[in-house]
Amino acid sequence: MGCFEEVQVKEIAYALEQSGHRFVWSLRRPPPSFNVLPGDYEDPGVVLPDGFLERTKGTGKVIGWAPQVSLLAHEAVGGFVSHCGWNSMLESLWFGVPTATWPIYGEQQMNAFEMVVELGLAVEIKLDYKNNVFNPGGDVAIVKAKEVESGIRRVIMEDNELREKVKEMSKMSRAAVTEGGFVVFFG
Repeated sequence: MGCFEEVQVKEIAYALEQSGHRFVWSLRRPPPSFNVLPGDYEDPGVVLPDGFLERTKGTGKVIGWAPQVSLLAHEAVGGFVSHCGWNSMLESLWFGVPTATWPIYGEQQMNAFEMVVELGLAVEIKLDYKNNVFNPGGDVAIVKAKEVESGIRRVIMEDNELREKVKEMSKMSRAAVTEGGFVVFFG
């Protein structure tokens, strides 16, 4: 359910390329119907801008399904663009990885609000509700490359308050699960 249409995929690709940052992109093919899981593209080049894979060969990797926890645990990861499922939010905090939020449906909007506004532990990738750009079919609003790139740049900055807050939350999360680290109360 959380897959992007081709027009949005292209905007993300432009943003990744323009950001100049190294990346791993888990790109899944939208399912043909609601009750079918998404699959991987045999050739992701069919939905990406012409020449994207060649131009980003030294800086990026487009893959299908990804072991999210293993990737977030890697010390080289400097940022995470997430759909804002609560497990994803907790995993990013556990590993001290700053997040750019891009909620898609359900409770994800509320989770993003909690992380960005209430806790200050993430940056948001905004959908411009005033000046929406819709896909050719007109039913899905598109987040433009410039906004996606901005989110990537804000989350990846080396010296920023967000990065320090997320690292501190990671330390506190780990301390909470040590012996004597938390109290369980049923009331």
